[in-house]
Amino acid sequence: MDSKKLALLCRKLAENKKAENIVILDVRKLSSVTDYFVIASGGSEPHMRAIVNEITGTLWDDFQVRPRRVEGGPAAAWQVLDFFDVIVHIMRDEVREKYNLESLWGDAPRARASRARKRAVRKISPGAAP
Repeated sequence: MDSKKLALLCRKLAENKKAENIVILDVRKLSSVTDYFVIASGGSEPHMRAIVNEITGTLWDDFQVRPRRVEGGPAAAWQVLDFFDVIVHIMRDEVREKYNLESLWGDAPRARASRARKRAVRKISPGAAP
């Protein structure tokens, strides 16, 4: 799966669990570490756990894709899922506000799905309406 498709799918999976303020930053021209950051907020520890489980569980069950590394445990206010070309940050609102990754990576354009890509992501997402 290419990195943009993976980033868009991670956003969709986070949306499935009502993650808030989801953005995808395209850092391909700014970083040699990864292609995309997906940043999302969760309102509580159980909410964050549900978001993380939706992303990791669905990617494994449907695509046999696992994060190479996971930072932050279930009680952490910031969890990072490193899929190599895509790094997903799930943060509590106060932590997201404090570290402000969107500002730190302010030169990075925000990735948007084309209509064709939106349909493709919808089709491969579990439980998606036809």
